[in-house]
Amino acid sequence: MTMTNRPAEEINVSDATSQEFPDERSANSLKWILRTREFWITIAVLAIGLGVSQITPHFATYSNLSNVSQNFCFIAILALGMIPVLISGGIDISVGSLLGLCGVVLGLLLQANLPLWLGVGITLALGAGMGSINGVLIAYLRLPPFLVTLGMLSIARSLAIIVTNNQVIYSFGQAEKSIFWLGGGSTFGISNVLYALIACAIILQFLLTMTRWGRYVAAIGGNERAARLTGLAVKNIKVPVYAFSGLMAAVTSVFLVGWLGAVTNALGTGDELRVIAGAEIGGASLVGGYGWAFGAIIGSLLIEEIRNSLLLAGVNPFWQGAFVGGFIILAIILQKLQFREEED
Repeated sequence: MTMTNRPAEEINVSDATSQEFPDERSANSLKWILRTREFWITIAVLAIGLGVSQITPHFATYSNLSNVSQNFCFIAILALGMIPVLISGGIDISVGSLLGLCGVVLGLLLQANLPLWLGVGITLALGAGMGSINGVLIAYLRLPPFLVTLGMLSIARSLAIIVTNNQVIYSFGQAEKSIFWLGGGSTFGISNVLYALIACAIILQFLLTMTRWGRYVAAIGGNERAARLTGLAVKNIKVPVYAFSGLMAAVTSVFLVGWLGAVTNALGTGDELRVIAGAEIGGASLVGGYGWAFGAIIGSLLIEEIRNSLLLAGVNPFWQGAFVGGFIILAIILQKLQFREEED
């Protein structure tokens, strides 16, 4: 960030003039908010919701809105894990397969009658560990993130098929009631997974804005070569970025298994597109340097809102991918126009 020195005459001003500064700061803050994509995506979510509720009254019912809030949380938690990856200038297309692998491992552990806390702990360690493997290959061997995570996508999906022997897991031993409550239950009328989403978002935003690691991740995404020249330990910073993405895949798997009540090796298939779309539509830059937690949440909510609206309107479900892909392209175009405006 470029810093400029204020001239002496601006500093030594009268009390009357100095009282205008808060108003100026407020005006600048409002102008900044209006320029952010996150603000307009929020407006789009509200506008689409109001419009669809007028066309399809069932959209605004409590049961449907509860279903939307539950479903979007799974993609949003995955998108939170994608945010640091995108900020660093990378990409992780293995999150769907890691979600599937973590889900089947959790199912097998609980089926073997392990307590819930132990099964969840092992699952979280597995997700973070698989993400760390991505990070090590990308950071230390300087391999392209797309190719590394593409390979991990295939590896994780194959492992999920192997460990389950292509069978569906229905039984979860002594932890069955607990896992069902965790993934499908609610507390004070709010689904448990929504609490998890809020907690993960707060933690991520704190890491990105209040820690050196977060600032270093943004610096690497902005200009990795310059970051290396300034002495940043780029390798040590990048590995936790992908470990965090894997960890969020594991967290999602815990709640998704409880929500579905069964586990198959196809869990998470195709989620990569929706996750990247949620993060990108929410304002994260595919070229690195920018992104924040709220953007991932609101972007994921928009995608789920559109998916739900299409289903209620009777549109063929196979069109969902086309709409998501179209929104990704639109988000990239808007981002390009924004960068061009800032350059001018």
